[in-house]
Amino acid sequence: MIAITNVKLFTNGHLTHTQNVLIEEGKIKAITTGGIPDGYTVIDVKGNYLAPAFIELQIYGSGGNLFSAYPTVDTLRQMDNDLMSKGTTHFLACLATNTMEVFYEAIDAAKVYRNEAKGFMGLHLEGPFLNPKRRGAHLEAYMHKATLETVKRLMDYADGTVKFMTMAAELQDDEVIQYLLDEGVVLSLGHSDANFEQATAAYNKGFKTTTHLFNAMPSIHHRNPNLPVAVFSHPTAMASIIADGNHVDFEMVKMSYQVMKERLFLITDAVTPCDIGPYQHQLNGDKYITPDGTLSGSSITMLDAVRNCVKFCGIPLNHALDMASAYPAKLMGLEGSLGTIAPGKTADLLLLDDNLNLQKVFVGGHEYLIPNN
Repeated sequence: MIAITNVKLFTNGHLTHTQNVLIEEGKIKAITTGGIPDGYTVIDVKGNYLAPAFIELQIYGSGGNLFSAYPTVDTLRQMDNDLMSKGTTHFLACLATNTMEVFYEAIDAAKVYRNEAKGFMGLHLEGPFLNPKRRGAHLEAYMHKATLETVKRLMDYADGTVKFMTMAAELQDDEVIQYLLDEGVVLSLGHSDANFEQATAAYNKGFKTTTHLFNAMPSIHHRNPNLPVAVFSHPTAMASIIADGNHVDFEMVKMSYQVMKERLFLITDAVTPCDIGPYQHQLNGDKYITPDGTLSGSSITMLDAVRNCVKFCGIPLNHALDMASAYPAKLMGLEGSLGTIAPGKTADLLLLDDNLNLQKVFVGGHEYLIPNN
């Protein structure tokens, strides 16, 4: 049993000071302002912030090899350990449009690794069922329309490891979309040329979210509102956004937050350096590009994204933290156990100082790492 004392935390949106968080058997038992009961090991954090750990739904690599270039158990383990040390205790490993052989190799790795996984939740397939008109850094040669036979074979083989799929809904048959929804896959509209009506229809059919808002989709136009305005206008559709200042200008992040609030969440879309295979990423300043100069993945962490939201986008800290934890948890149906600090929730927690530097990571209430900041 652990008691984390003298913390600052947000409760129902309000900052409270000198609280105690009591943890038993990996879960939050209570949040108190009184004395600590007997039997607890006390950790005094001296007035630092306690926040929910981050949940990342789109990342290609962290701490070493790019997963799509090295779709192995070792790569997933490397990502798991590195992300955990940076405050992301749950994540989906993402794969870009590729050959079906690579997808199946990644599924093989996921099925083996899930037996030892700490934060790895499964796979996000960003493709191959995308619109070539909005391919971004993805390779058109591997893109194709989904067929029911293809997705059935893929999902049968995946055995529950594919949790999330980005698709261009305007190119897909209703039977394919309904099958994936029936399989429990979270569908995201992305790399899409959908107009307002097509995007709205996709959300109404069951697409819950949108992949990296503004990237690889039509721009907002006052006479042709297109996909971004459809997600702005929809009552429930969510969207991820890359708050690095390169993929999306910070003023657009700010505007999107003002419109969408709890329907907007953070991803990094981060890659690692790679010089093999179809997706080769080179660090150019603070962003990654492909050999032909196309903007590819980001170089930020989830904590960087939170800091950027606060510093450059005028988003209150409690909401920025929710964008990295509570909102993705809700999208994945995990809000009962993750994403907020409340009794009964899993004690995956971050300790942050006033400058939002990471001091400690708690996984199930146990201290995972004290990073060297």
